[in-house]
Amino acid sequence: MKYFWLFLSFIITNSLVAQTKIKGQIIDFDSKVPIAFASISYNNSKFNADWEGKFSIEVKDYKLPIKVNFKGYYEKIIYPEAKVTHITIKLINNLNERKAEIFTDNEVNNIIKKVIENRKSNDPEKGLSSFQYKNYEYVQITANPDSISSKIDTIYKKRLLRKPLIKLDSTNYKFKKFSEKQHLYQTEKVNLIQHNQYQSKETILATRMAGFEKPIYEYLGLKLISYSVYENPFEILEIPVQNPISNFGRRLYNYKLIDTVQIDGRSAYRIYFEPKKLNTNRLRGLLYIDAINFAISKAYFRIYGVVNINATYTFDYKKEFDVWFPKNRIFRVSKGNNHETIKILGGTIKFSSDLEELESKNATDQAYVIIESTPFDIEINKNVTISKPRVKIEVPENSLNKENEYWNSFVKDSLDKRKLRTYTSIDSLSISENIEHKVFLGRKIFNGYFPVSFFDIDLRSIVKYNNFEGFRLGLGTITNSKLSESYKIAIYGAYGLKDEEFKFGITPSYLADKNSETWVSASYSEDIYEIAQTNFVTDVRRFRIYDPRPINISTFYNNKLSSIAVESKILPKTISYLGFSHNQIQPLFDYTFINDDQAYTNYTITTAQLAFQWNPFSNYMQTPIGKIEYEKRHPKFSLQVTQALPNFLDNEFTFTKIDFKTFYEIPYLSGQKSSILLQTGIALGDVPITHLYSIVPNNLNRDAILQRITFAGKNSFETMYFNEFFSDKYASLQLKHTFNKIRLGYKINPEFTIVTRMAVGTNNKNNQHLGIAYKTLQDGFFESGVECNKIFKGFGLVAFYRYGPNQLSNFDDNIAIKVSYYLDLGF
Repeated sequence: MKYFWLFLSFIITNSLVAQTKIKGQIIDFDSKVPIAFASISYNNSKFNADWEGKFSIEVKDYKLPIKVNFKGYYEKIIYPEAKVTHITIKLINNLNERKAEIFTDNEVNNIIKKVIENRKSNDPEKGLSSFQYKNYEYVQITANPDSISSKIDTIYKKRLLRKPLIKLDSTNYKFKKFSEKQHLYQTEKVNLIQHNQYQSKETILATRMAGFEKPIYEYLGLKLISYSVYENPFEILEIPVQNPISNFGRRLYNYKLIDTVQIDGRSAYRIYFEPKKLNTNRLRGLLYIDAINFAISKAYFRIYGVVNINATYTFDYKKEFDVWFPKNRIFRVSKGNNHETIKILGGTIKFSSDLEELESKNATDQAYVIIESTPFDIEINKNVTISKPRVKIEVPENSLNKENEYWNSFVKDSLDKRKLRTYTSIDSLSISENIEHKVFLGRKIFNGYFPVSFFDIDLRSIVKYNNFEGFRLGLGTITNSKLSESYKIAIYGAYGLKDEEFKFGITPSYLADKNSETWVSASYSEDIYEIAQTNFVTDVRRFRIYDPRPINISTFYNNKLSSIAVESKILPKTISYLGFSHNQIQPLFDYTFINDDQAYTNYTITTAQLAFQWNPFSNYMQTPIGKIEYEKRHPKFSLQVTQALPNFLDNEFTFTKIDFKTFYEIPYLSGQKSSILLQTGIALGDVPITHLYSIVPNNLNRDAILQRITFAGKNSFETMYFNEFFSDKYASLQLKHTFNKIRLGYKINPEFTIVTRMAVGTNNKNNQHLGIAYKTLQDGFFESGVECNKIFKGFGLVAFYRYGPNQLSNFDDNIAIKVSYYLDLGF
């Protein structure tokens, strides 16, 4: 009995001093980004956090401190507390120490250098002569119900100039119940990936999207994440980021060799990398490098920022080919530090700014996106024949109607009852809400049409306004595929209330070749046109609720136009146009053109025009409804040549015009974007002022600033007055950078853009143009400004200032203030 009590006393005593396990994470105080492999000291022992800044520790004595150190940060000392099992430790940046590089280990740099040197032989797309495999991809938008609070909150809704509205908010409760039954959204596809020495192609074998009988084809082309870990730039959410194993990567990233592990029986270095500028939203992660051939055998990528992104790549080692081939890819997007909504297939997921918050007041903060793709039926170095090589993705008609039995073979988790309910629930919702028709209607409206039976109404032709016609009322329509897929007829009519003239036009077209989308058309119209403007005939038509510039224009010319044209996509990644036109022109202002000692107030011009738009970096998808540019990459190039044909159909002048433009837009993962627009043109020969260049001016000839307030154009020179400059040769450059929206409260979330525009030009035949006074751009034109767009309900304000050699003597005359408007159609 004595020994029994001694044993019991020993047990009780030890239980009173039992160890307590504490889990924690170390993060940056400012950015909330986890700090990898920070040094942790406790009770004379020292260890490191993992690559996500996480650690666990057995606490024996609450009086002993936990010390955390990491180069570039001040030391942090905390004392554990009883009953606190989870802690977050925030380190404060030491700017003086941060100036030095974190990792300068020669060994790890040599390993990364060898990875880069052997990249070509280790990348399956470059090291193998050919391969093909099928791939099952499942996209799921979901939420963990356990992370959502079911509490019904009292909220105070702010109201302008009124007391806040108090009401109960049951959103979280309803969202939790909804998430317990089904996922928010899901879609699946099975594709065939083929690659040979000449190209790669994806063929959709099967696809289904909840709520849609036919998929949204543009979604099938979304590149949410790069398939290859060797690709540079590496793409996440269609945003390019610099790959850490690219030639440029070593300038941006620091590397740390952690240890050596075994994968598929082969030794692999485990290397952590992170940006040299820790607060940037570049990649950080873990690379597993084969110690023999220096290929990547596993990879983890993370981005912390506007959204938090986790990506995991696993590979199988194919011994006979000495290559690591993709085995599985998992990609997850969750909340970050943004306040804006992210739209996915018509729904919205809102990500809050607090990384530590476990139960957000906004339930949708707990939503996340999971994408998983798994290759199967892999064939390597066998003959791969690629059909229709001009398209990157092909969607055959038979891929849209696979039965449930086909999809059941890909089910991994039989316990996921929410997956089946998601299809059933959203399909029912789609029928009741007619969602598929709304998407179809949205596509039409986005391109400027509203379908009515066999016809599409042209929305842009209904009401317009300019200084010459006043209000212009009209109606335009074009036949659609319900009437015929091979023929279409476009017709419009309009009447100007101020000039009291009727305008009209008709264009019948015939589809000569469906595969190349070659259309042959004829056209006749009697209408007015703005003088000295260049319209690229290959530009894609996009609907705008209004076109602001013509509101202030009063110098037009009347044109009786007859034309025939062929438009085609027969050349890869190119839209081409060939047309012949006969123009009977009457300037509607005081103007005389002197040519060969003859005076012309009316004249006839017959031209041939050849035009191309080349999108070399874009990718195209062949679908049952035609070819789609699903991956719109920049730069894009447009070139058109116009030649007046001497002695043909009463043509009176001989001249040649060559016009070129290129547009380059750079998106950033933070949501900001930059753009460059370069446009130039040259007119050689005897060119009347109606066909010269005025470079899109948009400022009224009025004295007071407030009298000049009108609507801003898209890419117009806001401080350049109408008819101020005309050129026969010119070049213009526009630079823009758009920042993220700023939350000012009560739905006031402006988006700021800084803009600089410049142009230079000449006019060598000024004495030919009588009746209109103008200047040349020989000394250059410069303006810069700030656009504050989307302040409220799409409206904003912009302000520009004119400077340089053509700056005006009166300070006020160099300032332009305009109203901007952006309509978000939500498609």
